[in-house]
Amino acid sequence: MGLLARYVVRSILGHTLMVLLVLVVLSGLYLFITQQDDIGTGTFTALDALWFVALYLPKYMFDLLPIAALIAALLALGNLARSMELIVVRAAGVSVFRIAMWVATAGVILMLATAVLGEFVSPPLERYAKQMKAFEKFRDYMAGSRTAWAKDGNTVVSFKQQTAGSTYGGVYIFKFDAQRRLESVGIADRASIDAQSHWQLSNYRESRIEGDRVVASRSKQTQFDTTLSAEFLGLSNIDPSELTGRDLYTYIAHLKQNDLESRDYETGFWARIARTVAVSVIVVLAVPFAFGPLRSTGTGGRTVVGIMIGVAFFFLVRLTESGGAVFNAPPIVIAWAPTLVLVLITAGALSRVR
Repeated sequence: MGLLARYVVRSILGHTLMVLLVLVVLSGLYLFITQQDDIGTGTFTALDALWFVALYLPKYMFDLLPIAALIAALLALGNLARSMELIVVRAAGVSVFRIAMWVATAGVILMLATAVLGEFVSPPLERYAKQMKAFEKFRDYMAGSRTAWAKDGNTVVSFKQQTAGSTYGGVYIFKFDAQRRLESVGIADRASIDAQSHWQLSNYRESRIEGDRVVASRSKQTQFDTTLSAEFLGLSNIDPSELTGRDLYTYIAHLKQNDLESRDYETGFWARIARTVAVSVIVVLAVPFAFGPLRSTGTGGRTVVGIMIGVAFFFLVRLTESGGAVFNAPPIVIAWAPTLVLVLITAGALSRVR
């Protein structure tokens, strides 16, 4: 990478860090304000609220990076254009396409940073933040307002409550035969799952169908063998947007193996990839503006344009995902459509620059 390329890349990355810091601080401040009603509930204090906000910041960084990258690229290239540096670069024989490649290099770096945030940093911290807040408020973590369900071969398991550790309450176990006829229904007050996915059921009652009669049994402790782990059960009660790509891929494979509906999770999987890739494209969209209508525009004007484009892209993503589900479009089409539209718009705008 040449000297000019490194200069442009450093300028975009520096502005991105600055813009992202501002957006994250504002988002964190808003989140802290929304926590005021919960302070004082149980043992949830103002210090806990601050810790909760801090743990949530990587989530905001992941969500805001596309908008921050676009605003930063507009600011960086706009400043270079206003100071005539881009004009000098063009006069030296550097093409617009080459400048776009420099900007795209910064976009790829930001795309990789987004992928790391979304896969390894944001999800575990977000999950821990929610659990920490729930523990402080209620001393017990509820897995969700609805019952979670999971299927393993001919066995269906549901649970209503998850406490600290790998312990579940209100567990129902439904067993079916090869013809999908109900064989037995079991109820346990509590289930504990160890690292090897062995279930220990407490106060287990089972009603088993044998011919034309139902046989009831009861035991204080019994073991239930299944491939469902505590980690996997946690995935069944989490929104697809809160899962990593690896978790989504694993869960989709399980759903398909058991002939269950996986459409929402497939859409979430492909949308996660598409939105990450879009970061490397959206920064290039700033190049036509640097040589066009925003060349002499002030910082405020470029910021407004960046926010408008970012928000429009965000709403297009949401509209496509919800509309695609209504019209039963393939998940991969739903997820990639906004990014492909962004690529076409960027390519068209670059082709008009002379």
